[in-house]
Amino acid sequence: MMRRLDLGKEAIFPLILKMSWPSIIAMMAMSVYNFIDTFWLARLSSQALAALTVCFPIQMIFAAIGVGTGVGAGSFSARMFGAGKLIQAKQTAGQIFFLSFFFGLFIIVLILFFHDFILKVFGATDEIMPLCRDYLLIIVFSSPFLLFSMMSNNLLRAEGRPLLSMYVVLVASISSAILDPFLIFGIGPFPRMEIKGAALAAVISQFLAGMFSVYFLRLKSSKYELRREYIFPNISIINSIYATGFPSIVSNLIISLVLIIYNHVLAQYGSMAIATLGICFRVNGLVTMILYGIGFGLMPIVAYSHGAGLYQRLTQSVFVAMKVSISIALLSSIILIIFADYIVSLFSNDPALTIMATPALRIYVCVLVFMAPTLVFINMFLGLGKGTLAMFLLFFRDTVLLIPLLIALSSTIGIMGAWLAIPISNILAFFLILFYAKKELRRFQVG
Repeated sequence: MMRRLDLGKEAIFPLILKMSWPSIIAMMAMSVYNFIDTFWLARLSSQALAALTVCFPIQMIFAAIGVGTGVGAGSFSARMFGAGKLIQAKQTAGQIFFLSFFFGLFIIVLILFFHDFILKVFGATDEIMPLCRDYLLIIVFSSPFLLFSMMSNNLLRAEGRPLLSMYVVLVASISSAILDPFLIFGIGPFPRMEIKGAALAAVISQFLAGMFSVYFLRLKSSKYELRREYIFPNISIINSIYATGFPSIVSNLIISLVLIIYNHVLAQYGSMAIATLGICFRVNGLVTMILYGIGFGLMPIVAYSHGAGLYQRLTQSVFVAMKVSISIALLSSIILIIFADYIVSLFSNDPALTIMATPALRIYVCVLVFMAPTLVFINMFLGLGKGTLAMFLLFFRDTVLLIPLLIALSSTIGIMGAWLAIPISNILAFFLILFYAKKELRRFQVG
């Protein structure tokens, strides 16, 4: 039987690693899949890659609902486990069944009726609209399964079983990565579906991930119970979930808003500029997913420690996570900056795309050392149940700082300004986030 980690007693550094490495592997697997998806579609054309880039923020809206709800559910259940309120923690699992079905059905209906309007809003040009439509009208059917697997991942981490949450993501990423080339290019008995094949591979993989999530939550060793009465809407628990989860949803939706504006700003430079954004976003994601994994591993430890009144343990956990994440970010940014031209060449042998994407990638990754502590502090706030504060800080970074900088710099110094907006806004936001993090941590200092 798989041993459940004791969030309140195990040594902090090993516990951070044990809680984080499954999340890191899971997030890396997801990022590698996105990398592979981009790699194969770039082999079709830069237009196919641009279409994927336009549709990506739409998929991020799906993910924002799943991640935000999951963060809220995981934070709430971890605090309930820490406080010894087991019934409320167990009931949380039933609520994600209802929530994933409700939001998944809503998304499908919305996309089917308004797909062209939505694609235009998200930056689709006439050149790539047919490809965007082909991809979106298939990928939308993955939304209920994507939502459920993302929500359940947080619950599995909250009860001290991060390995199971890793397995769910690995199932989705590996199955989709395997299916991609077969369905895109029509290898063997599979039909050549091109961009539709990439979407169908994602739908199949998310369905498999959803089924594994159900299986893990139904294990006899699970602290959760999937009783029929727990599946019906419980307004009290749903309110508790979204007290932390709704701000997290908003924070993730802001990222989609930024990508929409980026797509519109870059559209004036052609589909190759949008393709460049897709390359930068996915390569950068290989590192940020590691940093997110550390944050996801920290969050339930903070929540449990807060619920149990272990405040010194809480602060020590944050500092350990921060040291680990900064070290990884620094090393990764150095490697990516040195080998940027080689990395870009993996996606395409088009010299024009390489010339555009190489400096953009170097600019994009130089801010990783500031992203590392930012993500640690944001997950600390979420673990404390302070989702509104986390939302405000990310909202300030991406709307008050990033969007105006993106528009102003791109209009004054051209496409280079569009790339510079990212590091400048993140560095400025870091100091504000640091101020609030210090304020929170001082509350838990033991005299």
